[in-house]
Amino acid sequence: MSTLSLVDLIPLLPKVLLHDHLDGGLRPQTVLDLAADAGHTLPASTADDLADWFESAANSGSLVRYLETFEHTVAVMQTADALRRVAREAVLDLAADSVVYAEQRWAPELHLEQGLTMQEVVDAVQAGLAEGMEEARAAGLPIRVQQVLIAIRNADRWEEVAALAVANRDRGVCGFDLAGAEDGYLPERFPQVWDRLAAANFPRTVHAGEAAGVESISQAVHLARADRLGHGVRIVEDIDFVASPGQGWEEAASATLGPLANWVRDHQIVLEASPCSNLMTGAVADARTMDRHPITRLKELDFAVTVNTDNRLMSRTSMSHEFQRLVVEADWTIDDIADVTIAAAWGAFIHHDERRALVEEVIVPGFQRLTGVQL
Repeated sequence: MSTLSLVDLIPLLPKVLLHDHLDGGLRPQTVLDLAADAGHTLPASTADDLADWFESAANSGSLVRYLETFEHTVAVMQTADALRRVAREAVLDLAADSVVYAEQRWAPELHLEQGLTMQEVVDAVQAGLAEGMEEARAAGLPIRVQQVLIAIRNADRWEEVAALAVANRDRGVCGFDLAGAEDGYLPERFPQVWDRLAAANFPRTVHAGEAAGVESISQAVHLARADRLGHGVRIVEDIDFVASPGQGWEEAASATLGPLANWVRDHQIVLEASPCSNLMTGAVADARTMDRHPITRLKELDFAVTVNTDNRLMSRTSMSHEFQRLVVEADWTIDDIADVTIAAAWGAFIHHDERRALVEEVIVPGFQRLTGVQL
């Protein structure tokens, strides 16, 4: 299969998306519409100009600067109607990109300015997801989308959000996440939260290894007992790559894993890598092009690597766009795409039998039908 034909085929391939922020994936026109309703001033007045602004502002090489762009999306998501619209459109946009399973993560505590309770915002998002799934199914694009609730790591509502997530486990919420300013706000701030989630047998993912390094990943894995790592790409800091003079780590002939890297790989803790976002935020030192992003090397070393979008608006991306860049710029093949898609399905916050059905009844047949490749 040629690179050109694979690039053209990617939009049709079934995809699994584990790491996508609801407030980072709004349509530019929706931001404009909701801002007009809310009386919120935006930095641009047309959808195209606003899309350009988000991408430019986010592409700073700094996670802190990247996160500042959320001021505008969160500001327009303060009513039940707005939340429902954003959630519905997210589902439809993902389904149009052949995503068959997705988890939308977001922080309920950021959407209370108009008097909604956290349960009410969860209900509004779930209503929008349900509407989107029904519309997508009617259009012949079946997709399952669930919520992952985020606690903001530099705020103090971790326990409240954890309790909310567990209380809604049978109403569309499948996991808990810790996100926000990673450096300086590690899982040790509220250790009791992790005990509570473990006692409830509730899945958790933690943003770690994006803006902070090995210590952040270690706490996410051992203290938070994370099933998955949000990004996690700085695990490469615990790997000793041996390269010839003039070569970079991505060309290293050998690699020796440190204790933490071995633990993450041995336990197949899923890495929710988001290549375009990682390059924009400077998540990995000296990695500003796709061929230098560590995802390819980590995959070659048998880490449980997945590909994600993180924030489709800010990074101006989609799952197809992420894969197309990996094919064109990092020489990925159809086998690479299939491998990470299946890894994502097995890492989804659903039960084992549901994961197996997703792999065996949706992903594998979809790839074989479109490519002829036997998985």
